[in-house]
Amino acid sequence: MVDEIKKIEELLAAESGEISAETASATEAETKKKKKKIKRQISKGQAHIKCTYNNTMVMISDANGAMLGWSSSGLLGFKGAKKATPYAATQVVHDVTEKVKKFGMHELDVFVRGVGSGRESSIRSLANKGFELTAIKDVTPIPHNGCRAKKPRRV
Repeated sequence: MVDEIKKIEELLAAESGEISAETASATEAETKKKKKKIKRQISKGQAHIKCTYNNTMVMISDANGAMLGWSSSGLLGFKGAKKATPYAATQVVHDVTEKVKKFGMHELDVFVRGVGSGRESSIRSLANKGFELTAIKDVTPIPHNGCRAKKPRRV
């Protein structure tokens, strides 16, 4: 409230010619304080790997599930059948680790989903990048008897 009154007084003084407009804007800039951006240091996180027949996606999050970085083979420029290869999966992991490196993460729980060919290679490349893998869990959805079948057609 007091800051707003000071700003108004300075602007009125600048309009009347008592203070130059440059001085008024300089004092206005001083009143606004920049907040220092704090880099989060996260030691433990989760890696979610989704390997389908057509693509490989890797997302790294903190322990609560807030996403820190992600990448996919389609994002890296692989097209068609090359997106689901083990080589593309290693490149995806390399891209994600570059994005997440600034958080200082070194321990990961890995959750693998899907049946694609990049599953094992992406886990291996995570281990080779210097992460300590504490758990590897397969979370591929499996239908337990599935949906109800359609009734037979009567002719």
